[in-house]
Amino acid sequence: MPNPLASLLLDAGRQDPDKVFLRIPQGETWTYADLDRVSAQMAHALLALGVLPGDRVAVQTGKSPTVLALHVACVRAGAVYLPMNTAYTEREVTDLIDDAQPSLIVSDEPPSRDVPHTTLDELARSAQSRSASFDDVARQGSDPAAILYTSGTTGRPKGAVMSHANLVFSARTLADAWGFTSADVLLHSLPLFHTHGLFVAAYCSITTGGSMVMLDSFHPDLVVDALPSSTVMMGVPTHYTRLLAHPAFTSEVAKGVRLFASGSAPMLVATHEEVTRVTGSTILERYGMTETCMLTSNPLNGARKPGTVGPPLPGVQVRLVDGTPGSVEVTGPNVFEGYWRRPELQSTEFTPDGWFKTGDLGRFDEDGYLEIVGRSKDLVITGGLNVYPKEVESVLDALPGVLESAVVGLPDPDFGEAVTAAVVATSGSTLDPEELRRLAREHLAAFKVPKRIHVLPALPRNAMGKVEKARLRETLQPSGR
Repeated sequence: MPNPLASLLLDAGRQDPDKVFLRIPQGETWTYADLDRVSAQMAHALLALGVLPGDRVAVQTGKSPTVLALHVACVRAGAVYLPMNTAYTEREVTDLIDDAQPSLIVSDEPPSRDVPHTTLDELARSAQSRSASFDDVARQGSDPAAILYTSGTTGRPKGAVMSHANLVFSARTLADAWGFTSADVLLHSLPLFHTHGLFVAAYCSITTGGSMVMLDSFHPDLVVDALPSSTVMMGVPTHYTRLLAHPAFTSEVAKGVRLFASGSAPMLVATHEEVTRVTGSTILERYGMTETCMLTSNPLNGARKPGTVGPPLPGVQVRLVDGTPGSVEVTGPNVFEGYWRRPELQSTEFTPDGWFKTGDLGRFDEDGYLEIVGRSKDLVITGGLNVYPKEVESVLDALPGVLESAVVGLPDPDFGEAVTAAVVATSGSTLDPEELRRLAREHLAAFKVPKRIHVLPALPRNAMGKVEKARLRETLQPSGR
């Protein structure tokens, strides 16, 4: 019986083993033969440390070619890869360890729990003396390949279990939808502990035998330097706003890039349009989740509509329930089957007919393009009336001097919740909250206009650039409430 994900990650590279798999500017270069060899050696090293098929291997370490090889090694050994955000605190790591119960932790610092531990450097050194050939452990499509813990959760962690079949389907679907070939050079500046950086960006390149330019993280200077030799860039909206502020980000620098893609957070229409003006290229926005990988995408060939995330990808079904905007529910081979050891969540997170409840609110336009208008938990109910934050944010974002905004509901003794906004000013602008409210009233019904508008230097964001509305509520919550 084969190992479907290992085959996906290795077969294309074996067609041209001397092809550059990955290079680091002013640093090392790996070929596909190197990836095959090092992942085989590391798979042997994992087995020597007692890792068995189905065991979890938790990894919290910096971005490098070696950690990508470790991921492939886990797949080959039949282990379940558990990447952890490098910013996690000791308490957060301990919570994940207690939940996932890994048989090995690979990290720079020993964990507080008594679990077998090694550093990535130690594992790599141990692997060097081992065989460069490895018989991949047989796996079925339904077998777990990775567990990713969802961001923004409170209480007990929720680990989304992604199977071999989930990841294989997603990689093949995305590579085809976005036209990836072995001729592509992907500029990779995303974290490898997140779906976007690993299962979207890296997988699209690896599974088609393309090359990657790997940056440790997003640095505008380094991105601009690498763009002329790249054909694809994937990023989050913050990356593009920072590039737009860089004087060297021009159409000449970007002329060889066939695809700029953005995700993990909504992009302002103004940013979308400015990138097009500067580069001549239209950003491709798409929509996905930790639990599902990608669900929808603006087309590679066809109209890309700012403010939308495109129609469902081939093989993926998306439906809206309970009105328009409606709650977004999805099904397809990309959708995970459940959370790690949380069977009680099946009835709350899935519908009786097996569709996953994303928690997002959306609507389809006349062409079948999906627009995400917010999270259902972020829906503001004020005086018994529903207010969708995205609608209010779109109006505020278009007002003079406003760079961006975020809208939440805060407790109110009269209305239940009060629509409350935070805005960030453009450089050199001074914002008057009452004037903003007056201008917003020209475009919104009175009940949708924020009762209060706060001017902040920046909005709180997570590692992928998504606004953290829970933190924002804490910031804006009046004391004593």
